[in-house]
Amino acid sequence: MTTPTGDPIMLDRAHAEATLYRVAVCAFTHYPDKPVEEPGWTLEEDLAWCLAPLDDLPAPHLADFTGTIRTLITTPTADRQTFIRQLLALTGDDRPLDTP
Repeated sequence: MTTPTGDPIMLDRAHAEATLYRVAVCAFTHYPDKPVEEPGWTLEEDLAWCLAPLDDLPAPHLADFTGTIRTLITTPTADRQTFIRQLLALTGDDRPLDTP
């Protein structure tokens, strides 16, 4: 991914890891009847929480991640590997997630 000027978009690894953690928590705790059983809960709140570490990304990229994260939260069988690779690619850091 690049900016309109062609420069690479870089994301702090800590922000990428925070996003991964938040998406995992939301996906793990989501279930179809959650809005009924937890009055006041909304998917939009979870999305906002997940996207907060990415708020410095340009709007088009943020919109892409919003759609992806929505799917990852609500679809238990969604492929998460592509999301993880895209997110980590923005950090410019090729270390695996389990490497400090």
